Amino acid sequence: MKNKRIVVIGFIGTQLDSGKGSGRWEKWRPTVALAQHEDLIVDRFDLLYSGNFDTLVRQVGNDIATVSPETRVVPHALDIADAWDFEDVYGTLFDFAKTYPFDPDHEDYWIHITTGTHVVQICMFLMTEARFFPGRLVQTSPPRRQGASQPGSYALIDLDLSRYDQIAQRFSREQADGVAFLKSGIATRNERFNAMIDEIERVAIKSKAPMLLMGPTGAGKSFLARRVYELKKARHQIDGKFVEINCATLHGDGAASTLFGHIKGSFTGASADRPGLLRSAHKGLLFLDEIGELGLDEQAMLLKAVEEKRFLPVGSDNEVQSDFQLVAGTNRDLSEEVMAGRFREDLYARINLWTYALPGLVERPEDIEPNLAFLLAQFSQENGQMVRFNKEARERYMRFAMSPDAAWTGNFRDLSASVTRMATLADAGGIDEAIVGSETGRLQQLWRHHKRAPALDDIDLAAVLGDQAAAQLDMFDAMQLAAVLSVCRQSKSLSDAGRKLYDVSRAAKAKPNDADRLKKFLARFGLDWNQLA
Repeated sequence: MKNKRIVVIGFIGTQLDSGKGSGRWEKWRPTVALAQHEDLIVDRFDLLYSGNFDTLVRQVGNDIATVSPETRVVPHALDIADAWDFEDVYGTLFDFAKTYPFDPDHEDYWIHITTGTHVVQICMFLMTEARFFPGRLVQTSPPRRQGASQPGSYALIDLDLSRYDQIAQRFSREQADGVAFLKSGIATRNERFNAMIDEIERVAIKSKAPMLLMGPTGAGKSFLARRVYELKKARHQIDGKFVEINCATLHGDGAASTLFGHIKGSFTGASADRPGLLRSAHKGLLFLDEIGELGLDEQAMLLKAVEEKRFLPVGSDNEVQSDFQLVAGTNRDLSEEVMAGRFREDLYARINLWTYALPGLVERPEDIEPNLAFLLAQFSQENGQMVRFNKEARERYMRFAMSPDAAWTGNFRDLSASVTRMATLADAGGIDEAIVGSETGRLQQLWRHHKRAPALDDIDLAAVLGDQAAAQLDMFDAMQLAAVLSVCRQSKSLSDAGRKLYDVSRAAKAKPNDADRLKKFLARFGLDWNQLA
């Protein structure tokens, strides 16, 4: 196949390519030098320029014709008002590329990026990488020793990124490392949980917006918030402190003072200024656990602080500033709290951009085993002694841990406490069946007051619907309704029951609305959540 014609597209160098008299030939001029290489025949040089440099363009064209008669120079005057303005340069080059008669079947395009302003060079690179210029970058360098017959050197840069698999793999490893960091290296197996952590990693790196972590007590909200902070700090995206408070511990007048600070003398007992937690979290991350416990006044103050990064300390007429990132946690359904008037709708809208429902341990039975291994390794490291299960003991513990008898009401706190007890009692670092038997008995005693899901036979549909309505139900509908009512009775809220009932199908929906689906199902039988509650 016949070799393609080489076409160079590049800007005139208003300084590098300039020169007068015969002395100019003693100077290295990038554009002219590219045509001086004996091993390179440039068929055409499309010379771009802006401003009043017609004389320089003609001179460079004539000099190229002198050293390379085979090269045809085609000047292109571009309307660039400011060669240092990115938008102006990129827009002009984009328009140029749209009208340029590219013929890649017969011409090989080299995009010269040695000349022009830094903005011009960057835009030429971007246009080539995006394939608006279907070619390769060429960069020229001066000779080590100046001389008339020395054109220097040139290097082609191929932007075919498929050649750079190691670079792509590096970025993949970076993200994988971030996800593993959020999970503390625990090889969790629950698909929904893993997908959620994968998204949280991307959001944590890219967004400064508030994040809302929902889930039952012990599901790991506080732990995950701290890991998000540590991940952002490791990536140099945050340099302040991690500040944490459980809003359920804030009561009365002290709540606003704890969060927003106060000035001396603002109330009885205020003997000195107090900065407050929001100011302590400046340039850092503030984790407000159980945010649903905040009073309405504190919610209003928090909204202003989140939106405007400034607020009034108690008793002060002067606003203070704090640029913090907020992560909130709750075990309540805040949408229901809004409907009940206990949580501000505007604050909920502000913190509901990135919301994640952390499942409890019962909903992640496949993750008990890897967490068990992690907790044992953690105990061993902290206490300087290796602790292991024997085979029979591990199998017995796992059978119990994944059985209906394991309520895990405290979720990972229960599991952590269980491991600590067994590891502490292990003789010579070995957990045997006797220790496991004692521990499972202890856990059953701990959960003795936990209400198990009522059996379907315990659901009296006649008492719920009335005798006549219940008698008109097909057996299929009766059994389905009884099963739904059974789940509702053990759930804290309509949304909690919906998440349990639609656990599988909700994963396929971009915006699952479990509460609405359950509400419509109950409405078929003339029921609503308030009746059941």
